[in-house]
Amino acid sequence: MQNYLIAPSLLAADFARLGEEATCVLKAGGDMLHLDVMDNHFVPNLTVGPLICEALRRYGITAPIDVHLMTRPVDRLIIDFAKAGATYITFHPECSDHVDRSLDLIQSHGCKAGLALNPASSLHLLDYVLDKIDMILLMSVNPGFGGQTFIPATLKKIEKTRALITASGRDIRLALDGGIKVSNISAAAASGADTFVAGSAIFAAKDYAKVIQDMRHALQKIK
Repeated sequence: MQNYLIAPSLLAADFARLGEEATCVLKAGGDMLHLDVMDNHFVPNLTVGPLICEALRRYGITAPIDVHLMTRPVDRLIIDFAKAGATYITFHPECSDHVDRSLDLIQSHGCKAGLALNPASSLHLLDYVLDKIDMILLMSVNPGFGGQTFIPATLKKIEKTRALITASGRDIRLALDGGIKVSNISAAAASGADTFVAGSAIFAAKDYAKVIQDMRHALQKIK
């Protein structure tokens, strides 16, 4: 069976109780935490910095943290988040003047490197950097805000990306971010995704464990 991972997005959590929220959602069955970093330039929102990642580690969070950089430029923040305890650091190619160099920078600081692609971003760039990528994050909404509706055209993009990963022979996770919920997670998995970033679907519910359990039940139906 495919090793599916569910990554609750802390963007939808209660920031006044972030450590507690992170602990609760992991106990409820989340596999890793997703931390959205927005700069009000590349995307129209402003969120968190390295101190939040560091604070989560000091609070006692030991689970993997995927830091999703929606910032321009990225290299200085890559270093800061690596020092703050990030596990994955994922960035958008539009935010780096030298994508290859930024991927090297992530891995040289002991983190796993991810590349995020917006709904309309081409997959062609992947042809030249697959050997340096540990995760591909496909956006199924336009980045900047939580609670958006899943873009159905992303399913075809997932299929094409999965084919590229398979052809490469490399162990690369294929993550999906945006509008993921119980009703569409199985379609995303059937298309080839194996890691699912979910924010509002989990944190807006009264019972985090119930939502995550329902997602896993939906994933178990994938052949």
